[in-house]
Parts: sequence; C-alpha cells; structure tokens
Amino acid sequence: MASRRRLGYRSRTMIPAAPSPPVGTLLREWRRRRRLSQLGLALDAEISARHLSFLETGRARPSRDMVLRLAERLDVPPRDRNAILAAAGFAPAYPERPLAHASMAVARRAIETILAAHEPCPALAVDRHWSLVMANRAVAPLLAGVDESLLGSAPNVLRIALHPRGLAPRIVNFAELRAHLLARLQRQIAISGDDALAALLEELRGYPTPDGAGPHVGADDLAGIAVPLRLRTPAGPLSFISTITVFGTPVDLTLAELALETFFPADDATARALGEMAQGREPLHKSLQRS
Repeated sequence: MASRRRLGYRSRTMIPAAPSPPVGTLLREWRRRRRLSQLGLALDAEISARHLSFLETGRARPSRDMVLRLAERLDVPPRDRNAILAAAGFAPAYPERPLAHASMAVARRAIETILAAHEPCPALAVDRHWSLVMANRAVAPLLAGVDESLLGSAPNVLRIALHPRGLAPRIVNFAELRAHLLARLQRQIAISGDDALAALLEELRGYPTPDGAGPHVGADDLAGIAVPLRLRTPAGPLSFISTITVFGTPVDLTLAELALETFFPADDATARALGEMAQGREPLHKSLQRS
C-alpha cells in the first residue's frame, strides 16, 4: 500500500487556557492575603460568617453589589475587582483606556501640567509595573550614559535605577537606595498580589552590585527623614528626595494605576545645579514619552 504525505501540514497540539478561579476562590485568596478571618471580614461587610463561607465555597452566588462590597472591604485593586466580577459573571466596573484616548484628555493635561510645573526639578509618571509613561525635560539629562537597551519604548524605572548598565554605578548611596526600592516593591506586591511585579523583584535582586558601592550616607543625611537619591552627574553630585502623587478618585484602570513621582533638591548645591541645567534646555526627548 502506497504511503501518502500531506505537504505543508504540521500537527499542532492546542493547549487550553487555564480556567480562571471561581469567584469564591478569589474572595478567599484576597481575604487570606489581607490576613482576615471569615468572621472578621463578615463583620466588616455586615454579613453573616455563614453566608461568607457559602460564598467562598461556591454554595452561594454573590450579587454584583456583594462582590463590590467585599472587594471594597478587602481593598482589592481595581483591576482585580474586575477579575472577581468576571468570575461571578458580571461586567467589569472599571474601564481601561490609554492616555492617548480622547476621553482621557483632561487627565492627560493634568499630568502634563504637574510635570511641566515641577521643572527645573525632575518628575515622571509610571504605571503599575513601573514602566515610564511620561517625564518632564529635567529627567533626560539625568539619564545620560544609561544603556540604550534600558531606554526602549516602555523603559522600566526600577531597571534603569538598579541595573549595572543603568544608573547604579553613579548612585553614591546605592546599597541604601536599593534596599529602600526593593522594600517598596515588596510592599506593593503584598498589596496587589501581582505576579509580574514578583518576577520583577526577583530580576532586580539578581543584579550585581556595582564595584565600590556601599551603604554610604552623607553627612547631610536629612536627619533620617527620607532616603535620598544621591547621583553623580556631569553637573556634579546631585541629591534628591521624592514624593508620590496619585489620582484621588479614579474610575479608569489607567489612572488608578498611575503614579507621579516628583523629585526635590535635598541641598542647595543640587538646587543651583538644576537651575543651571535648565538654561537652554532642548524640548523633552521623545523617547521618554509613551502614549
């Protein structure tokens, strides 16, 4: 019997997508992440512990209002509230639109206004994974010498800060700042349960320490009120403290997950250097903006 061959045919094995956990499982996971007992959450949500137990085990199906009430009490991030609603068979409560969308024009202008008004001091906006969304013109000079591979279309500011081809070799108090940033990321993971952030944390922990880095704290150590960023630059050593700004009442995922970090001079020499650097500054480098 002659054998036959089918040219151009390749056998494919379809791998089914992993099913999303039931709504009760998600509620139980978030309750445990918040270290709450069933009784504690039930009292806070003003329902019986028995009803909550039925919801978690799938013996009862929650209403949309109940899902939102429990998510509110558990301080579940908006993106994960959408996931719990979907698991319960409901539409998401929070839309997600890019900043370039016409409906986001007001928010986009607000961000641009804050960043521009902060000059000559650096300021930037990052998303939930620390990807750079927008920056003012004072940021670009500080990134001089950072490897181009770290400055793609969506550069990650933590990678830029801690990577040996990033700012790390120029950070005077590298060990001190690294410990602060990793602890900050660890807290964010504990709150959000974000797997991508957990992977980022492991990646950052694996970066080698630059030669000569130590737990240096200058004589003007801000009296212990903040961990500064002390950076060697062509304009001389600069020292910054930073603040974080978030939108107060966002109902869109993009805005809910956006944070604006503004840097302030920690000493007079830095303030003078920033003023001098601002003179004759060119327009903001396009690579530092992402719609």
